[in-house]
Amino acid sequence: QVQLVESGGGLVQAGGSLRLSCAASGGAVSANVMGWYRQAPGKQRELVAQIARGDTRNYADFVKGRFIISRDNAKNMIGLQMDSLKPEDTAVYYCSLTTFWGNNYWGQGTQVTVSS
Repeated sequence: QVQLVESGGGLVQAGGSLRLSCAASGGAVSANVMGWYRQAPGKQRELVAQIARGDTRNYADFVKGRFIISRDNAKNMIGLQMDSLKPEDTAVYYCSLTTFWGNNYWGQGTQVTVSS
């Protein structure tokens, strides 16, 4: 069974940085599409960044130039380096794994709060 555990969230001031991590078990980050999503209260869950097979990276327009998604195959983890954080980045951030067949798995989420 796939299990994803996020960590690294917290409270930061606008303009600051955080690094999120996602530890995966039951599935290899190297063999599946991995991503970071976020959900703010009252809003839909939205894609933040995605890393596919072959290390192809896709970013939501609102984080381009600020966030970087990474993958560590040896540790079976993915990361999200978040710089120049804005209050509107405040959300619960979720790690996702999508299989070849389109099955999607989610972590429990980690809270990121950016103060003005």
